[in-house]
Amino acid sequence: MEHVSVLIVGAGPAGLAVAACLTHLSIPYVIVEREDCSASLWRNRAYDRLKLHLAKEFCELPHMSYPADAPTYIPKAMFVKYLDAYTMCFNIQPKYLTCVESSTYDNDKKCWSIVARDMAEGTTINFIAKFLVVASGENSAENIPVIPGLDSFPGEAIHSSRYKSGKSFFGKSVLVIGSGNSGMEIAYDLATHGANTSIVIRSPIHVMTKEVIRLGMTLAHHLPLNLVDNLLVMAAKFIFGDLSRHGITMPKMGPMILKTKTGRSAVIDVGTVGLIKQGVIQVKGSISKIVGNIVNFQSGDEILFDAIVFATGYKSTANMWLKFSHSTTHILNL
Repeated sequence: MEHVSVLIVGAGPAGLAVAACLTHLSIPYVIVEREDCSASLWRNRAYDRLKLHLAKEFCELPHMSYPADAPTYIPKAMFVKYLDAYTMCFNIQPKYLTCVESSTYDNDKKCWSIVARDMAEGTTINFIAKFLVVASGENSAENIPVIPGLDSFPGEAIHSSRYKSGKSFFGKSVLVIGSGNSGMEIAYDLATHGANTSIVIRSPIHVMTKEVIRLGMTLAHHLPLNLVDNLLVMAAKFIFGDLSRHGITMPKMGPMILKTKTGRSAVIDVGTVGLIKQGVIQVKGSISKIVGNIVNFQSGDEILFDAIVFATGYKSTANMWLKFSHSTTHILNL
């Protein structure tokens, strides 16, 4: 039995930031991570061309700035290097390959009882913690939607976490399912590497440039969000024009308020919209079924594809092991 003041679950950027802040305050903690490295999403499950979509001033971790010569939008490799330097600076030592299996809060003793497994040794570790920080995020398990006939598809069907580059898809017909930032950027990457690219866009989305979002996040410190949203929407319409003609509609709620209320982010355009307007990338609606390598869309279109990339996000696995009552206050979910 290991008694700790704070147990942090997850050694991604959020978990590392909490660990650094606790170190700064001389509060002891233990941090556990089920993978064999920190920030595994960034190291192992991110495509090659990825950069932080927000300007660096909005993406620094506490108590440590980026190098003075860092670009405004940090590339993946530089961000991982920054996280490694951050880990060393604050002497953060995660217990890797440690998977939490259950946690319960004792209202009488005012503490958490956590059962974890050392996956390398195959042994069980029991923690007693006053505070529990869940920093495993929402990007834990791949989310693949249920599509009738998907199991009959003979081509390559992968989640975006396994997509690295469009080089291997040259000359192939590829369907990207999902129109968030990953889906739109992967579609661009595929098209610029010579793939015949289509993307499924079912829901309204805000499309912005990175400069417009940077402006909005700056103004949000000084102006009401609804006013900021009005300015951002006007800027987007001026830059991109009416995208509804190309299958992209805009939500009724503004981008900043939408993010605040639902967690849904605006799409930061990397050039995808231009290729859609040129007809290089085709926009498709909802899928009705898949028959072999033919995808049937609700519009009636039937199109042959060689590969499918699911940019359909992730789902958190914390609810599988996290048990607490509504009266529990000693938990922080990041």
